[in-house]
Amino acid sequence: MPSSTSPDQGDDDLEACVLRFSDLDLKDTSLMNPSSSLKAELDVSAKKKYSFAKKKAFSLFVKTKEVPAPPCECKEKWWKCCQQLFTDPTSIHRHVATQHANEICHETASVLKQLAVTSSTSKSLESTDKRNPFKEDLTRNQEVSTWLPDISCFNPDELISGQGNDEGEVLLYYCYCDLKDPDWVCAWQTALCQHLHLTGKVRIATEGINGTVGGSRLATRLYVSVMLSCPLFKDYLCKDDFKTSKGGACCFPELRVGVFEEIVPMGISPNKISYKKPGIHLSPGEFHKEVEKFLSQANQEESDTILLDCRNFYESKIGRFQGCLAPDIRKFSYFPSYVDENLELFKEKRVLMYCTGGIRCERGSAYLKTKGVCKEVFQLKGGIHKYLEEFPDGFYKGKLFVFDERYALSFNNDIVSECSYCGVPWDHYNLCSTPQCRQLVLTCPACQERGFTACCVTCQDKGNRQAASPAQSSFKEECECTARRPRVPRELSRRGPLTAGASPLKPGAQAGC
Repeated sequence: MPSSTSPDQGDDDLEACVLRFSDLDLKDTSLMNPSSSLKAELDVSAKKKYSFAKKKAFSLFVKTKEVPAPPCECKEKWWKCCQQLFTDPTSIHRHVATQHANEICHETASVLKQLAVTSSTSKSLESTDKRNPFKEDLTRNQEVSTWLPDISCFNPDELISGQGNDEGEVLLYYCYCDLKDPDWVCAWQTALCQHLHLTGKVRIATEGINGTVGGSRLATRLYVSVMLSCPLFKDYLCKDDFKTSKGGACCFPELRVGVFEEIVPMGISPNKISYKKPGIHLSPGEFHKEVEKFLSQANQEESDTILLDCRNFYESKIGRFQGCLAPDIRKFSYFPSYVDENLELFKEKRVLMYCTGGIRCERGSAYLKTKGVCKEVFQLKGGIHKYLEEFPDGFYKGKLFVFDERYALSFNNDIVSECSYCGVPWDHYNLCSTPQCRQLVLTCPACQERGFTACCVTCQDKGNRQAASPAQSSFKEECECTARRPRVPRELSRRGPLTAGASPLKPGAQAGC
């Protein structure tokens, strides 16, 4: 055995062994006595373990006999055993093999014992992982409660108080990962948010989770901590994936948690367009440099780069990157059709995509890539939200639209939109004043005082007269501003991408936005 182990190999094995069995006591004499039948009693699979243990025991024993070599020698170490000095590995190996066989056998038993303990611990941890409650029947309250944080050490007022816009916080996050039991995750998320007095929206699907929740800062911190430690998400989420802004539970009318086919509604099954094949992610700094390079070009219309806003028109209207192409679409589910209708626009182009938090770009870029017409497809990691944290006075101008009762976040003083009635600079959204209409309208205080508070003439007229019946008052999709807007616009007739001062609304469009 000694002759089969080179000095270098022995040292490497020895280091590995010391790391793995750091608490092994070579002087322990209380271990079981070696038996001549020890090896014979082992089954075939264990013989390899025995061979490994014997080799490690031998290396450890030799290690204990090391002494410093004299300074005049080129070697760093010699070995001293049985009052003899050995100057080369072969001689000490031969000595140990012939004179200390019993000790090696004894230490082999010690290593085997340590191996057994390590193996048992490993299997125990593996068994614990396999008993992951997310993979079992976890719809029972008791099981759900085991994944809720302990809040007994906090004053209940700490969780409930501070939920106003100035004291609370809103979290925006998403995580694409395969979830085998979205129904259980839904039950758990409902219980977790209620436990922490959070409101907001959480979408769950087999492809992951997408959430925007608001509450006290303590509650949101606990929520992030739970999500980061959850076995389902801890390998995918990190602290930077949670975008924060001032707000609170007051930003949402209620808590809505549900299971859907997609965590962001693009209208195409995840089985057809997967989040696993997105564009190339660019950090805010990298994206900033790309936009800077794009804007520095003398003729952007002939550039090989397109800066694509894949949000909806009411989002891009109040804030967008300079020089971007902002599709005039009302829903993200129209985005695939928009791409199909304008494939020539993207042919042989480098596409820089962005959205609010990054989630729409994940599948939007994947869809664009399947068309095979672009040179490259890039996307802003963390979305506009992360970009503005680093570059509040960068190339993004205006406000950031958010899907809650705040409507928009302000990072700079730029106003890129105008009142839909009089045209003065204005970027504060309000809901259409007509009951049952959920369209947003940009109307300045002066126009509001004159009674212009609806999204379009049709809604304004209907709001001025009382509905004869409930059926007549339901006209959510009948607004003139919606009817006039093409569901999927064609961009080929346009001269070039939108500039910072251009409005994404078509000429002659009504007050709707």
